[in-house]
Amino acid sequence: METAERHATQNELEAATDYVLASPKQQSTLQVIVVRPKANERVTLEQAELSPEGGIAGDRWSVDPWERLPDGSPHPHSQVSLMNSRVLELIAGEAAAMPLAGDNLILDLDLSEENLPAGTRLQIGSEVLLEMTAAPHTGCGKFQKRYGKAAREFVNGEIGSKHNLRGRMAKVVQPGTIRVGDEVQKL
Repeated sequence: METAERHATQNELEAATDYVLASPKQQSTLQVIVVRPKANERVTLEQAELSPEGGIAGDRWSVDPWERLPDGSPHPHSQVSLMNSRVLELIAGEAAAMPLAGDNLILDLDLSEENLPAGTRLQIGSEVLLEMTAAPHTGCGKFQKRYGKAAREFVNGEIGSKHNLRGRMAKVVQPGTIRVGDEVQKL
């Protein structure tokens, strides 16, 4: 499993809190698209196809989800994971380490429950519509190994939890193609 070259310290993370919390609330730009073909494997894409049935094409969600429905199928409320780019820039230290988090869509947007309650929709580009879900997303042991203990404590701490700094889950409502650079608009 790869890890970031450098791990941010608690002091560095706390000093950047205001910058992280100043993320836009209404619109953003899609900065990175990541799929996870296999466990611990990350591939960045310039564009991706999304569908309610398959999530993001090439991602393992449809074949190896972390949560399933009673019938064994993948739970749609965790189809797509989103993470704030300001948080990832801070903890990853460099662009090459950002995909290690495993989040599918990286964007500069306030992902807090207050700003994006479950049911809120995001338009990405001209085609895709996502709906935010209430599925939890927290920093786990893999996250800590990749980015350090201070990063895990930062995203899971009081402020991190309140503002969903580890990220959010969404489901695909309207299929289509997304591209790095697409506008992301809160509806």
